[in-house]
Amino acid sequence: MISSAASTAPAEAHGERSPRRTATALAIAAIALAAVTVPPIVATLEVGPFAYEQLYLTFPGFEVAVVTALGQGLGDLAAMLTFGALLYLLFFRDARGKRARRIEPCLELTVLRFASAAWAMLSAGMVVFESLDSSGMPFTRLAEPGAFAFLYESSAFPRAWTVSLIAATIVSISCQFVTRWTGLLIPLWATCFGILAPVVVGQILVGPNHDLGSDAGTYQALVTGAVFGVLVIAALRTITGRTLEPVIAIRLTRLILVGVPVIVASDLLLAWFKLAGSSLVGSSTGWQILARWACLALLLIALLSWRAAQRTNPSRPAVWPPAIATVAIAGWLGITAAMTRIPPPHYFQPTSISQVFLGFDVEAPPSLLVWFTHWRPNLLFIMLAIAAVTAYLWAIRVLRNRGDKWPVGRTISWIGGWCVIVFITSSGFGKYSAPDFGTHMIVHMSLNMLAPILLVMGGIITLLLRATRADPTRPAGLHHWITWVLHWKVLRFVYNPLFVFVLFVGSYYGLYFSGIFEEAMRFHWAHQLMNVHFIIAGYLFYGLVIGVDRPPRPLPHIGKLGFVLAAMPFHAFFGVILMMSTEEWIAQNFYLYFGLPWTDLQASQYLGGGVAWAGGELPLLLVIIALGIQWSRQDAKEARRKDRHLDSGRDEEFDDYNKMLETLAKRRQAAGPGRPAPQSDEEPQP
Repeated sequence: MISSAASTAPAEAHGERSPRRTATALAIAAIALAAVTVPPIVATLEVGPFAYEQLYLTFPGFEVAVVTALGQGLGDLAAMLTFGALLYLLFFRDARGKRARRIEPCLELTVLRFASAAWAMLSAGMVVFESLDSSGMPFTRLAEPGAFAFLYESSAFPRAWTVSLIAATIVSISCQFVTRWTGLLIPLWATCFGILAPVVVGQILVGPNHDLGSDAGTYQALVTGAVFGVLVIAALRTITGRTLEPVIAIRLTRLILVGVPVIVASDLLLAWFKLAGSSLVGSSTGWQILARWACLALLLIALLSWRAAQRTNPSRPAVWPPAIATVAIAGWLGITAAMTRIPPPHYFQPTSISQVFLGFDVEAPPSLLVWFTHWRPNLLFIMLAIAAVTAYLWAIRVLRNRGDKWPVGRTISWIGGWCVIVFITSSGFGKYSAPDFGTHMIVHMSLNMLAPILLVMGGIITLLLRATRADPTRPAGLHHWITWVLHWKVLRFVYNPLFVFVLFVGSYYGLYFSGIFEEAMRFHWAHQLMNVHFIIAGYLFYGLVIGVDRPPRPLPHIGKLGFVLAAMPFHAFFGVILMMSTEEWIAQNFYLYFGLPWTDLQASQYLGGGVAWAGGELPLLLVIIALGIQWSRQDAKEARRKDRHLDSGRDEEFDDYNKMLETLAKRRQAAGPGRPAPQSDEEPQP
């Protein structure tokens, strides 16, 4: 949707900006800032104490409410700019050859430094004001001894903003010293967590169907942060007289074509969730949703105009289309911040205990029929599976168009692994994984032991490297990025066998024999994060043992065998502990909260222990068999190579050459010092 030309005016090609363009950029920034801050302030002043009374809170005063609303909008803006600048530096720079791996001073790096610092300061302020606002306490309450610590622990919002503060601080410090492309990867991960933390504990965590709303909100927060952030950076470049190379413009277009449908679909689902059956114009939330859709429509119109302007006059960067796009994005952020100030209709729907924790009811007791017929879509893993399988099939198509082949077994393995993930998280197994511990262990072992085995046999990294090529005449692309990550020192640490072993085995004991599991099961986002952890830990473990992709720290076959054998007793011991427990049940209070008539904690934990024992031993035995087959094939391959070497006669020539050198050495020794050695008929070769 965005295009550019390779040739530009000389002044623009060298990055020169006129005072007029600078003044225009400042004016647009002021309008965008107003679009971010005005809606949440107006919403707060309009509803006043009523919004707090609906939630059975006292009114903290406008000084707290307005500052909190203002901090929400500005914090979202700073986080989006940070995310956009990071992504632009990583994937949208016009850097080629050896320069591509280095991060040099540029507009995007300047934006990143200022935005991340602002995000850190705003997050620090939000920790204080959310402690007051979410508890309905005035600012004067902070003068009381111990009041802040009590208020901080009373709500999840200040702790969520603490995560944002830590993330923003990591990014702000890192970007001051970054010189290499890989130096931005940890800040990228930190930014994702910092953006999501206030979102996942907000309105999407409450009410019936909040499992679907939480997944939709998670995707929308990340995708809007990525698409809108990168677009604002591109608009800033264009407004200040810089141009977009054709390759970069194509990448931006692809980002828009993929991201906008996700934003639209997730917002439709969120509208259904928040309105909870009420009319779209029957509440303030409905009107706010319509206002956001208007901003999105304005953004799409601006992008189309931007593209048309670039095609009409490619030598001169357009100003007003990217300016309108920036204001539309700012309006989206401002209205989103305003939505957090007004309780939506789904807050006031009748909710059962199961819906409080899960988002849905679980009336029937778990059984084989229930596990296979009572489905509940897990949007997080369904979307991940679609993206992963699509990328894999795209790479295979590229190879086939080039005339290369890819083993069918690897394709089946990769698709099968994601099918296992989708089935185990969206079927009755996933639906009952929270209220029933035995079912949870089936899900855990499937995500940690079965799916990763199939995924590592798919060889996704090898496939992507073969499907892409490094072209020094074009901006760095997927092949470069994968290669740089594979040589990243942090990845070498992550694939350290000791670290992988502790992560894989220690997760069982650290998670279930502490309070982490019970605390995590109370929240949908924590449950999803736990499932992601199971997949990653299993993928790292089996990637070292039987993976098709060569890890940064490969093990010899005997080391792989010892690695697997060392893990087997820990699974058996863990399962035995669960099965032998007769008095204390894991997450006992959590399961009793449901009050379900079919709950049997002893039988459920006994089943979970048996699953952990058998489900851990059987896959590892299969891995040992697969490892033995790989070892045998490697030895056979090496034997064939040696046979070819011997058949060529090269080993005999090498032996004859060594014998000749040995004979010459003996002649020199027999000649003694100071006497020339007898000459050979054949001179030794270098």
